[in-house]
Amino acid sequence: MKYRGAHALLLAWALGCPLLGATGQLRLLLLDGSLSDTKIIVVGERAAILGSTDNARTWQRARVPADISATLTAVTFDSTGHQGWAAGHDALIVTSTDAGASWQKSWQGDDLEESFLDILALPEERVIAVGAYGLFLRSTDAGKTWTRRKLADDDAHYNRLSRGPTGTLYIAGERGTLLRSTNQGEDWTRLVTPYVGSFFGVLPLDQRTVLAYGLRGHVFRSSDDGATWTPVTTPEPALLATGVKLKGNFLLLAGQARTLLISRDYARSFTPIPAPATAMAELLELPNGNILAIGEGGLDILPKP
Repeated sequence: MKYRGAHALLLAWALGCPLLGATGQLRLLLLDGSLSDTKIIVVGERAAILGSTDNARTWQRARVPADISATLTAVTFDSTGHQGWAAGHDALIVTSTDAGASWQKSWQGDDLEESFLDILALPEERVIAVGAYGLFLRSTDAGKTWTRRKLADDDAHYNRLSRGPTGTLYIAGERGTLLRSTNQGEDWTRLVTPYVGSFFGVLPLDQRTVLAYGLRGHVFRSSDDGATWTPVTTPEPALLATGVKLKGNFLLLAGQARTLLISRDYARSFTPIPAPATAMAELLELPNGNILAIGEGGLDILPKP
């Protein structure tokens, strides 16, 4: 099985949740989440999509057509929180127009061996999805139609999409791949990086400062939007799968089991803080400042750093 970043995170979760069966228990692989002003949506194996409207205390399962069963690796919503898209295995993209309560198929490729690894909603009804072996799709009409493109000559996996405060887009991928777009994904420039291993994300901090992270604790910081990079030392060589900038300008990086790193100096250094005993695939900051960790242990709510 293939998961975000093409790494098997072997996620398992026992969830006490109403509307999920007589026992109240559901074992799932969960890989991504999206947070709006009023709702959290998380996605995972067998097309599971769950929503919470009470800061992750209880969860309800969304309505998904019976013929959709693929593992979903990524989810995104537009700025209103009303229309969303999720993507994953079996070359599948699904969409919701009711804030994640129900979902329908938006696109599916002919080759069901293809996998999407991330999807990102942009302004003006634009959506981009990326995945394994250079998979890239773009829509300019809220997912009604999709255009497939090849961005590079190689077939590196594209692991994660991110968007900076001024609209600059980034793709992080295998083999030292970092791509940047300044026109909503029309054109992409390959950034020169000092690392040839896998990147799992780019975390924009402001208009010019970005952080790239990946395998074996590799972290690089740029203060000129990716023109040059400075390595940042981390406490251990752990896989870093996700990162988040908190409202107080603290930064968190996480991934491998028991790996949760915090920076209080704008990504110039990182130190470890208490973490779940299982791997994490995504971090979301809740309105009260607590952190929702999505990963091998399912859902963990971590205290405000």
